[in-house]
Amino acid sequence: MSTRVIRFDWAIKKLLRDKANFGILEGFLTVVLNETVFIQEILESESNAISEDAKFNRVDLLVKNNKGEYIIIEVQNNKEYDYFQRMLYGVSKVITEHLSKGEFYAKVKKVYTITVAYFDLGQGEDYVYHGKTEFKGIHNKDTLQLLPKQVALFSKNKVYELYPEYWLIKADKFDNTVSDKLDEWIYFLKNSEIPDEFTAPGLQEAKETLAEIKMSEEERKQYEFYQKRLRDIASEKFTQAVDLADKLKESKEEGLKQGLEEGMKEGIKKGIEQGIEQGIEQGIEQGIEQGKEESAKEIAKKLKGRGISIDIIKKVTGLSESIITKLTISEKRK
Repeated sequence: MSTRVIRFDWAIKKLLRDKANFGILEGFLTVVLNETVFIQEILESESNAISEDAKFNRVDLLVKNNKGEYIIIEVQNNKEYDYFQRMLYGVSKVITEHLSKGEFYAKVKKVYTITVAYFDLGQGEDYVYHGKTEFKGIHNKDTLQLLPKQVALFSKNKVYELYPEYWLIKADKFDNTVSDKLDEWIYFLKNSEIPDEFTAPGLQEAKETLAEIKMSEEERKQYEFYQKRLRDIASEKFTQAVDLADKLKESKEEGLKQGLEEGMKEGIKKGIEQGIEQGIEQGIEQGIEQGKEESAKEIAKKLKGRGISIDIIKKVTGLSESIITKLTISEKRK
């Protein structure tokens, strides 16, 4: 048996900001980060959206845990090609806004950002990606470590623990094959459904709190409108993509057509020019050859008239014996 529950992004919008429901988010964060997480407070609501559609396209939440670290949870419903830069901007904004003026850099807090993406973010075969910052030696291939005093100062053991960490969950690429607690959560994120046998932290609370059947009539209407708007936005973006592809195809075809026409015109023009040029060249060459032959014939006539043998005339003029004979015959007739 399974329990139908509301979408995770809708839950973030409406229910998970309530302290009474922190257990659900704590379970999710504990499974993703692979360490026990307790939420101290929710610091802000959804970021200011630049358009009505953006309110539906993305949902985000900023959490502060009991260690004073910050966790950004973001659900992105439709493709954005600059989303990686958006993640970077979001982390940078949290760091700068929560460092008081004049404070030492040692006060910079750890930031995690967890994105649940319902589109193929980037190019890769996996459905969960983890990014962190490490410094590798280019010669010795070692990993840069903290000094003992830095370990004591920051209460961290590794350099990467000082820097932001990124988690990308591509829910749509998950094939519903569950092998661990994280997969149980991703199954819920993808299908809005929690099978009874799932035991990952937070999911039992989610089944009890987020079940669709517990929604009031007004809540159901709002939820259905939210789902419809998501479908409409996806359809609009798909239509825009198809229209753009058609325009690009038309532009390409028109460009090919113009290119062929111009190429043919240019080819004909060049063909004519080359034909004229070749004709002139061939005419000149033929004229030269003809002139040479006429001169040779005149010389042959004179030599023959002086009694020079045909063999010698052939060598001097390059004419054949038959031509020389004909010339001498015609000369005699004259």
